[in-house]
Amino acid sequence: MYTLSGVTKTYKKGRSRVEALRGVDATIEDGAWLAIQGPTGHGKSTLLQILGGLDRPTTGSVVLGGRTLSRMRETKLTRVRAHSIGFVFQTFNLIPTLTAAENVEAALVPLGVGDAQRKKRAARALESVGLGDRLRHLPTELSGGQQQRVAIARAVVKEPQVLLADEPTGNLDEGTRDEIIDLLEALWQDKGLTMIIVTHDSTVARRARLRGTMIDGLLTIGEATPSWSSPKHSDG
Repeated sequence: MYTLSGVTKTYKKGRSRVEALRGVDATIEDGAWLAIQGPTGHGKSTLLQILGGLDRPTTGSVVLGGRTLSRMRETKLTRVRAHSIGFVFQTFNLIPTLTAAENVEAALVPLGVGDAQRKKRAARALESVGLGDRLRHLPTELSGGQQQRVAIARAVVKEPQVLLADEPTGNLDEGTRDEIIDLLEALWQDKGLTMIIVTHDSTVARRARLRGTMIDGLLTIGEATPSWSSPKHSDG
């Protein structure tokens, strides 16, 4: 469970100061699926980075499963990221010279997983995202949707508690977008993840169980509309 208390983030920009987050208070239960929307520049990605331990708040506290991320030493925070938090980004962030399997294996190296076990787990993760026949393909040999599937496999291969996704469908067409969200939903259900997605796409946000809105650095969370199933299963 995440607990955020009075979280602020202030950046210096020249002689001025930018308040990206202005006192965020929130509780996100284990197993939640939260989609966060809001105008560009209102703090969505900043909040996601702080939830993932990629950045620290200026003031306030961020607690994940009883561990205060905002006060951890960097070495310990790095271990928490490596073990407990998976990341998916809009631009995939795959290493172009590595195969799909090698990109996924890379997430297990910081955990000290042996070579044979890394290969086995990477193959299993790619199979779970429908790419069991693409293990040796380079990113340039894969479509955008396939590259995002590799990125998702890389995020979940370490069996994290939390999956954080920043515009995971932003570079995809509508059909591929729906396939990726179907996949993320299936993984969320099967693995019991806490999943937090930042998105500008209301179609994606409507699939979540909770919807948050970031306005002027403040987060408001409410229940999503009750259309929780895939659009292809809806009556309308």
